[in-house]
Amino acid sequence: MKLPVIKHLQRNNDVEKLENTIEVLENFTEHRSVSDEEMDVIGELLTNLCGAVEVHKMIENGDSEMDAANNFVKKVLGSIDK
Repeated sequence: MKLPVIKHLQRNNDVEKLENTIEVLENFTEHRSVSDEEMDVIGELLTNLCGAVEVHKMIENGDSEMDAANNFVKKVLGSIDK
């Protein structure tokens, strides 16, 4: 998860485009020829894309861009600590 990448994706893409990309990448991972290395890269991409969608939703609910990004990171880190 890279916050600068998440913010870039959120600023430059709408939610529909991000969700379509997530769907395509998830479908790609289901093919039997995908290597572990490719899965790691796709996992990182999916994490950043899903983060961008979450930040979009927080902004739509009234958070500032900065607050939305910070709250997303806190949410993720909080779930890791549990």
